[in-house]
Amino acid sequence: MTTSREALRRLAVGTLMPGFVGTTVPAWVEREYAAGLASVCLYGANVVGPDQLAQLCASLRSAAPGLLVAVDEEGGDVTRLHYPTGSTQPGNALLGRLDDTALTRDSASAIGRELAAYGINLDLAPVVDVNSADENPVIGARSFGADASHVARHSAAYVTGVQSVGVAACAKHFPGHGDTVTDSHHALPRVHVEAHVLDARELEPFRAAIEAGVACIMTSHVVVSAIDAERPATFSPAVLRDVLRGRLGFDGVIVSDALDMAGASAETGIPEAAVRALVAGCDLLCLGSETTEECYLAVVEAVVEATASGRLPVARLEDAVARVALLSKYFGVKAEFGSEGKREARGWLNGALVEGFEVGDAVRAWLDAPGQPVIVQVASDPNLAVGRVAWGPRAVGLTTEEADVPAGAKVAVAGRGLSAGHPLWVVADRLRAQGHPTIVVDCGWPRGGADLVTFGGSVVVAEALGRYLGVPPR
Repeated sequence: MTTSREALRRLAVGTLMPGFVGTTVPAWVEREYAAGLASVCLYGANVVGPDQLAQLCASLRSAAPGLLVAVDEEGGDVTRLHYPTGSTQPGNALLGRLDDTALTRDSASAIGRELAAYGINLDLAPVVDVNSADENPVIGARSFGADASHVARHSAAYVTGVQSVGVAACAKHFPGHGDTVTDSHHALPRVHVEAHVLDARELEPFRAAIEAGVACIMTSHVVVSAIDAERPATFSPAVLRDVLRGRLGFDGVIVSDALDMAGASAETGIPEAAVRALVAGCDLLCLGSETTEECYLAVVEAVVEATASGRLPVARLEDAVARVALLSKYFGVKAEFGSEGKREARGWLNGALVEGFEVGDAVRAWLDAPGQPVIVQVASDPNLAVGRVAWGPRAVGLTTEEADVPAGAKVAVAGRGLSAGHPLWVVADRLRAQGHPTIVVDCGWPRGGADLVTFGGSVVVAEALGRYLGVPPR
């Protein structure tokens, strides 16, 4: 029996998760929901503040009550709800350092309650990548650590925490983005490890997340040569069908990483990438931030045409739609959304965060030294996953400009992504030359040379740092 193009179109849009431009709901999103659109994803550019976000989500729910509303709310460096002001959660790397799975679960459930209060029912978190490459430009402090079993325990705790409050979790980036030194937002990374290493390291946290009942798993735009030497995971049946569905037994929704990333679509364009992802086994396609109506319609047409021509089997498309529809039904928004939870208290942290800091001998000497303690924060370019979110001591009013450092003060110079060429090192040398006792604070994943490492730059981490260094808010 031939399926009409109208029916194929409804199937196609049932697999799509576009972003959109602006801080209000575009008319085309409302129209496409009526035509079967499965999901939308909110990004930092869609958020001005809590009241505006609440209104945006209420408008979405009014126009599209069954829509899956997704967001990358990892906690720590990557936040969308708190994009203008900085995350109220410590983030994976510091939670991993503290190594208390109950604390990780509590942090995740706090995130879940906040999402549920806005009517958001899909959290594109946690990151379960094992950060085995210190120079990794995109994972870093988003990871629970560099040991697979350690990451696995915390990944399962995070999944349990988010889903315990009725929000779907999504473990990412399968089969692993931790052993790369290339950001897939900009290019196509490749992981060259033997199959037994991949199985014991990269796949172990995904096994744990699956055992914890994770609803979704997100693909990576990474070529993993031990499985498929030619195609990125997002477009590889060997990765998605043979390994994820077959060997690991995952039966939930496979979500593509954003298809506007260079690692996915730089050579083919987003519409072709969408078709390839569905053919390979993805169920829900994240089209990327600031999706335009024109781009969205081009993707729809490409998927319809691929299905009509037989390149994308109708059965594969129907299977994807059915999985997404089941997810939406199971994690449907509760009628009482918006009632509470939008501003989670931080009291549960109980001052524990400092215990996860890495503190060198120079810091102890600096704390004992005379002089007024001040913090100078040096600008550090973020990766595209993090964006321009507020971070570090500056986000909580703890910093002094270098030119305003008073005579006799002792200085902590803070930054993140501290490669050898980072401008922070010049600032620190300059302050030392002026006679200031000076230490270097890395607010991210350590790359060597820092005296103190916080393993994250969220506002709660910055507040803990300020208390530890004795620097009061300005």
